[in-house]
Amino acid sequence: MRTYRPFCRSAWLVAAAAVAAAVLATSPLRAQVAQGDQHATLSEGAKSHPSSDKSGPSTPAILSGATEADAAKKGIAGKAIDKVKEVAKSASDIFRRVPCLPPKGVSKTMGSLPHVASKLAAGQPVTIIAFGSSSTQGYGSSAPEFTYPNRLAAQLHRQYPGADIRVVNRGRGGEDAPEMMRRLQTEVIDAHPDLVIWQVGTNAVLRDLDPSETEKMVEDGVARIQTAGADVVLVDPQYSPRVTERAASANKMIRLLNHIAELRHVSIFPRFEVMREWHEKQSIPIDSFVIADGLHMNDWGYACFAQLLGDDIIRSVGQIKLGVNVPADVRTYRPM
Repeated sequence: MRTYRPFCRSAWLVAAAAVAAAVLATSPLRAQVAQGDQHATLSEGAKSHPSSDKSGPSTPAILSGATEADAAKKGIAGKAIDKVKEVAKSASDIFRRVPCLPPKGVSKTMGSLPHVASKLAAGQPVTIIAFGSSSTQGYGSSAPEFTYPNRLAAQLHRQYPGADIRVVNRGRGGEDAPEMMRRLQTEVIDAHPDLVIWQVGTNAVLRDLDPSETEKMVEDGVARIQTAGADVVLVDPQYSPRVTERAASANKMIRLLNHIAELRHVSIFPRFEVMREWHEKQSIPIDSFVIADGLHMNDWGYACFAQLLGDDIIRSVGQIKLGVNVPADVRTYRPM
């Protein structure tokens, strides 16, 4: 049974390592998150956001004989560490208030991810692309480090501290399959990913797009990603008031995406079912994981989503190491 530990200590260790690496000019933190073409470490994301920009005092004392440059370097390091402490504290508070528990009532979750899992198991560099719309981009999060791709990167780096893992955020608000297909080649396939996590379908529901056209485009996109040699995880719409008020369309989209996953033998993360269990089985109020617009997740929602998604990836790596190859189209949830 896996215990979900607060982020405080682990997030601090990861971020502190990144700061030390930057100051001492040693090897860089290799679990990175990129927004568009901007590749930034987790600690850099924390430093760039206004809400994380409350630094403590710099180091006041300098040893005799030290240069002014040394003093400045120590001062910068001290400020950066103070900022990282605040970010780590904010992260730990999220799961202290409401724990992120593995769902028990969800019938399906991701299957194996043979390509990315084999590379992680072998210690080879891995590139993961988070492809989607505003909930991939991170709308509703309070800071860049609290988006789901950033959370996922931090979790994977904690699990595989020596691995070279990049999680690239290719989310763009307001899009669905038609717009995403126009940038699939240049922003996803050309980056030669090992895993593509494709969140799609919510805006199609909200915009009343033709489900059959959506199905054709998503199936074609999945086939192209597979041909390029990457694993695929589809992520279905979120359980939130703006989506559930269109229940018939939302259910049709969920069935559609599950059909594509079965047809193409790829994985699917059942976000709608998982979020519904938060509310209906775990008695978590909607406003505890969805922001006031009734659509997008908040920091806790993104954090728990990323945690469960990361657990599935880690489990797949474990299966590869044990010599177990679970087909991608077998998605029975096993409580940890």
